[in-house]
Amino acid sequence: MTTVGILSDNHGDWPPHITESLVGVDAIIHAGDIGPYKLVLDMEAIAPTTAVLGNTDGDMPLDETAVATVVGKKFLVQHIVDPHRLQALLRERLKHVQPDVVIFGHTHQPFCETLGGVLFLNPGSVTQPRGDYRPSMVRLTIDHGKITPKFIEF
Repeated sequence: MTTVGILSDNHGDWPPHITESLVGVDAIIHAGDIGPYKLVLDMEAIAPTTAVLGNTDGDMPLDETAVATVVGKKFLVQHIVDPHRLQALLRERLKHVQPDVVIFGHTHQPFCETLGGVLFLNPGSVTQPRGDYRPSMVRLTIDHGKITPKFIEF
């Protein structure tokens, strides 16, 4: 079984519960609004990390969209995604990449829904939730090809 830690929208905050929740993961995916680039390096010290630029990340050496493959499952990562109203460019990218999972952030609200055979997953904000949500992230497992996301609230 492979475990992926998925998080977004910490905006420079990095309380100890984040690192504790990433212990033992095989990979990390961060969907943007990270804060200082040093936090990407800190995540890399825990596990191989895929991270994208969020709308508040400024000039970091990251792309707006990334693709990660973990044990044969393809993840497309982009900070701003509206799963129910996909922009034309993103629709084309999805056709080309054919991901199993789309990871996004920005709304600071958890989201998990399969649309058109693709799992769209927003881990919520790990430090600054909006609405009636608690801070959250996801530990996603891949076991014999089966993808299972589990939200962790703090």
